[in-house]
Amino acid sequence: MTDRRPRPKRRTTSAGDPPGMAPRRAALRLTDAILRRGDPLDVAMHAAAQGLTGPDRAFAVAIASETLRWMVDIDALIDGATEQILPDDVKSRAVLRIALAQLLVLRTPGHAVVSTALPLVDGGPRRLVHALLSRAQQEEWQLPKRATLPLPTAERWAEQWGLPMVEAAEAAWSAPPPIDLSFAAEPNASEWPDAVSLAAHHLRLPRGQAVETMPGYAEGGWWVQDIAASLPARLLGAGDGRTILDLCAAPGGKTMQLAAAGWSVVAVDSSAKRLERLHANMARTGLSAAIAQGDIRHWEPEAAVDAVLLDAPCSATGIFRRHPDVLHRIEPRQIADMAALQAELLARAARWVKPGGMLIYATCSLERAEGEDQITAFLAGHAGWAVEPVRPDELPGGIAPDERGLVRTLPDRLSDVGGLDGFFIARLRAQPR
Repeated sequence: MTDRRPRPKRRTTSAGDPPGMAPRRAALRLTDAILRRGDPLDVAMHAAAQGLTGPDRAFAVAIASETLRWMVDIDALIDGATEQILPDDVKSRAVLRIALAQLLVLRTPGHAVVSTALPLVDGGPRRLVHALLSRAQQEEWQLPKRATLPLPTAERWAEQWGLPMVEAAEAAWSAPPPIDLSFAAEPNASEWPDAVSLAAHHLRLPRGQAVETMPGYAEGGWWVQDIAASLPARLLGAGDGRTILDLCAAPGGKTMQLAAAGWSVVAVDSSAKRLERLHANMARTGLSAAIAQGDIRHWEPEAAVDAVLLDAPCSATGIFRRHPDVLHRIEPRQIADMAALQAELLARAARWVKPGGMLIYATCSLERAEGEDQITAFLAGHAGWAVEPVRPDELPGGIAPDERGLVRTLPDRLSDVGGLDGFFIARLRAQPR
C-alpha cells in the first residue's frame, strides 16, 4: 500500500530561504562594504545588519570578522582548488570566503554552511561553490596556526619594526583578544576568580561572557578598555581637582579614568552620536565631566588648562585584533592624511596648556608616522615643549618606555597573557615662560 501521509517539508523562512540566511546575507553585505567601499566594520554593520535580532546580528559580525581575519589564507585555499583563479570581486569568491570562515574557524556544521551558501550565489556558479565546499569537508581543509597579514601591511610593518614584529602580529591577529576592564576603584579579586590583574584598577578576563551579564555592570564600577588604551590617562596620575581637556573623548574610557582619578574633566568630541555613548557611560558609572561637542580644529576652551589628553584620530591599525577590517582598508594615503590632521590638532592642543602643564599625545596606531615621527616634528617646531620621560615603574610589567621616555606597545608585548593593542604615547611638558 502506498503511504499517502504528507511528507515533512524542510523548514524555510518566509522568503523561501533555508533557516539562518539572514545573518549570512548580512555578513556578505558587511564584507562587501568593507572590501569594496572601504567602510569600517562598525559603520557597515548599521546598514548591513538592520532588522537582525541580537544573536543573528552577533553571528553576522562574527562571520564577517573571521572572514577578514583569515581572508589571505582562505583565498589561498580557494585558489589552490580551482583551475582558473576567481577574480577578487566575483560573488562566488565572496560566498566561498564567508562559507569557509564558518566551516574552518567558527566550526559551523557543514550541512548548514552548504545549504546557506548556495542561495547566496544568485545564479552564479553554484556547482563550483558546492564542489569546493564538499571538497573542503572531504579533504578536511585546515587553516595555518597563524592568520597571514595582508601583504601591504606585512611589508610596511616589517620595514618599520622588523620581521619578528610581523610574526607576533600574525599570532595576535589569529584570535579575538581577551576582555580588559578598567575600574574606578581597586576591584576585589575574590569576586573575579577567572580574572588576572596586569595593573592597578585593571582586570583581564577570557572572552565569551557577555559584558552586560558580568558582576557589577549595572552598578557602573568598571568599563571595558584595553590595557594599552588605559595607559595615556594613567600617565597623568591623580588630578587633585585640576582641570584637563580630554580631546576626541568619545566613547569615554579615558574620560571615566580621569574623572575617577580626581581630575576636573572637560570632554570634547565632534560626533554627536559618539557623545551619546559618552553620556550613557558617564551615567552608568556615576562619574561626572563637562561634555562639549566641537571640532577641535575650530573649537576653543574658555581658558588654558593644567593638562590636555589628545587621543588623536588615526589609522587605528593598532586595534587590528578586534577590528580585523582595518588592515584591509588602510593604505599609505590614509596614514599620511591622518598624520597631517594629527599635526594640526597637536599644535592647537599645545596652545591650551598652562606653562608647566602636561600634554599627553596618543594614537592607537602601529605606524611611526602617527607616533614617533609626529613627536619629532612637533618638538622641532615648538621650542617651548619637551618630552617628560615616562618611567618604567609607571607602566605595567612587560611594557617599557623607549630611550626617549616615549611608550610604544607592539604585538609581542604581554603575549604570554593575551597581548594588548598597538599604541603610541608621548608625555610632553610645557616649559615655564
